[in-house]
Formats: sequence, structure tokens, C-alpha cells
Amino acid sequence: MPNLQLATLTAEIEANVRRALLEDVGSGDITAQLIPAERLAKTTVISRDAAVIAGTAWVDAVFRQLDPRVAVHWQVMDGDRVQPNQPLFHVEGPARSLLTGERSALNFLQMLSGVATKARHYADIVANTQVKLLDTRKTLPGLRLAQKYAVTCGGCHNHRIGLFDAFLIKENHIAACGGIAQAITAAHKIAPGKPVEIEVESLDELREALDAGADIVMLDELSLDDMREAVRLNAGRAKLEASGGINDDTLLVIAETGVDYISIGAMTKDVKAVDLSMRLSL
Repeated sequence: MPNLQLATLTAEIEANVRRALLEDVGSGDITAQLIPAERLAKTTVISRDAAVIAGTAWVDAVFRQLDPRVAVHWQVMDGDRVQPNQPLFHVEGPARSLLTGERSALNFLQMLSGVATKARHYADIVANTQVKLLDTRKTLPGLRLAQKYAVTCGGCHNHRIGLFDAFLIKENHIAACGGIAQAITAAHKIAPGKPVEIEVESLDELREALDAGADIVMLDELSLDDMREAVRLNAGRAKLEASGGINDDTLLVIAETGVDYISIGAMTKDVKAVDLSMRLSL
């Protein structure tokens, strides 16, 4: 399960920003027209929260697409921890462009930093274990790659990107295929080489999945004792992923069972944006 790399996201970032500016600016920023076109200004953006930063490239793209005369000067990088009232970046250029781009730029930065901050929170809890924490497909429509990149900035890892790059066979798929073994066998035939993961709800289902050649087995809301037994039974034949009922109170004890992965939908779904502030000076 390779993590997204920023260098591969250039086209995605540009497309995200074009959509955001079209949505916000539309036919033009009428309020910015109050300001003389020739007036120059500087701004400083600070974080009002302790946070982990993600989304700098999206901010750069906002101002680059709006006005190439705008210069962005960063004091932090993606993945950096910051404290309340810490300056993040300075922007200088035409005052109209700075104010027009403010909301779109901060929307990207506050949301993606919120994802990175939550990811880092979870990663810190299990820092002394070998488990890898994974995101899910519970993302904002149209911003999946951005959010999954932010997850990596917080020290966690990417699960599959979508429905196309790996199998994840769940309860309804199993029922429609006629059973666990039938589903796994069919998956290997349809797309040889693609990872095949299957969800199980008991140790008996785990045995069946292992015998059928699953690459990854998702243990769906098994008890801690059953997870420990699953690790023993597996003996390294497949990767084991715990899912369901994951929160601050259960995360560490689940990691200590010896599973390879824990997937957490809340990493991208239940995100609190980081509070940012932009101050303008002429």
C-alpha cells in the first residue's frame, strides 16, 4: 500500500484549486474592486491552534493561478508541528489578489492541516508499536487525494485510493459471490497481482480466508482475545488489519495485539479544521 507522494499530485492540485476559485470567485471579486488596483500589500498567516501542517502546495497554487505577481514565503513545511500564534507564511503582492485568494487558500490549509493533525494524534498513540495506521475511502468528494496526502504528513499511511487499485471484499460481496473462498478465487482470476483483502467476522472465517489465499484479512470488530488468536493462527501468512470501534481508548490495546494494520475512517471523515488567521498590512 504505497503512500501518495506530493510530486505525483501536481495535476490534482491544479484541478482542486481551479474548482475552488471558480466556486468562490466566479465572475469576479466585487468587494476587492473597492481597493485601488495598483495598491500593494503584505499579509502574515498564523495558526491559532497547535497543529501539524499540510497543504502548502495548494496555497501556492491558489495565488499562482490568481496572480503570478503574488509571492508566497513559507516559514514551515508540510509535516511540521506548529504552536498557537506561530507564523506560517507571508504573502506579498497586489492587495486585491491577496484578499481574493485568502479564503480559498486558507480553506485548503486549514482542512488538510486538520487531517494531518488528527493523523499525528493517532500516530503518537501507537508510536511504540509496529502497527501501521491506515486511512479509508471516507473522504470529502473531490478531495480524496488531497486528504490522503495530508494523512501521510501526519505520519500515517494510505489504504487503497479507490475501487480500482485493490480488492476489498466485504460482507455483501461475499454473499453475492457465494462464499469467502469463491470471492477470493474470483478476485485472483479477475486481476492477478492486485492485492486481495477480505473482511471476516470470526476466527472460522479467518481460517477460510487464509486457506483461500487472501493477501490481507480485515478483522471486523473482533474481540481483543480473538485478535490475539487471529495473529497466532495467521503466523505471517497474510497481513491482518483491524477495523471498527477504533477510538482513543481502544487504539493502543488493539495495536498491541500484533495486527499489522489498523484502519481509521475518522482520520479523514471527522476532521476539525485548524484555526488560521491572515493579517493584512499596506
